[in-house]
Amino acid sequence: MKTLAEPLLETFPNPLVRYFAATRPAFLSATFVACMLGIAAAASSGTQINPSLSWATLILALVAHAAANVLNDYFDALNGTDALNSERLFPFTGGSRFIQNNVLTLRETALFGYALMLMSIVGGLWLMQSTSSGLMVIGAGGLFIGWAYSAEPLRLNSRGLGELCVLLGFTGVVAGADFVQRQTFSAEPWLIGLPYGLLVTNLLYINQFPDRKADAAAGKHHWVVRLPLKTASLVYPALVLLAGCGLLLDIAFERLPIAALIALLPLILSFKAAAILYRNAGQPALLLPAIRLTIMAMLAHGALLAAVLLWEAP
Repeated sequence: MKTLAEPLLETFPNPLVRYFAATRPAFLSATFVACMLGIAAAASSGTQINPSLSWATLILALVAHAAANVLNDYFDALNGTDALNSERLFPFTGGSRFIQNNVLTLRETALFGYALMLMSIVGGLWLMQSTSSGLMVIGAGGLFIGWAYSAEPLRLNSRGLGELCVLLGFTGVVAGADFVQRQTFSAEPWLIGLPYGLLVTNLLYINQFPDRKADAAAGKHHWVVRLPLKTASLVYPALVLLAGCGLLLDIAFERLPIAALIALLPLILSFKAAAILYRNAGQPALLLPAIRLTIMAMLAHGALLAAVLLWEAP
């Protein structure tokens, strides 16, 4: 399987298209599904869904995720990670390459990332006024995680906390989308969203294998760098098992209907990816199928679970 061609300035003569592409829009699908899952969780509780607030939630969550992606590119350019990365599998690992290929300058990337962050803050304040002040807790936490994941001086991913950031961030998107509709805090969306958050975490995790050498050279000491390769590869199926167990517990405690068992089926793809990773952990060029399977499993799980919740909603 081949990777896509990396971006060049002549590929994006239209500035609007250029900046949109710099957000790594394909990866925003993870946030789209998380929002759908949160809205579905609220509907399953008997909450009347407000379509206008649903759209506003989705747009703001996508803008916040885009901001995190762009700022990640900026800070990885500052610390030299992406420039050092010769084993990347574009577009999945090694950043967007917009800075390295002179599509955007370092300054343009920083300004764009912080502009998106500001848009998220302003939009979040408006949405809070339209719903409840409690949204600030989830929204501010999410924005902080998106920034602190890459930014100096925290660089949480470099300290082995990147997986936790992604888990909290994407489970938080589910909870935030639910909160906008329910307008009160509930443990349900956190518990329902946790398996999906674990599968998104696995996407970050497997993407770090092709980036391992460059990340180590740049001082990004996440767990794929810290652990021996074979040991590191075993973390991936462990996260899949946790996701599956989380879903089964949700069903056992009647947080989810029995029909939610269908959301276990995509985990077969995850275990297939785990086998590929275990065999080829030290050969980045052979990991592309596993990364694609990870994405498919993640999105299919979230979409199926959201569909079941909407179907079963009173």
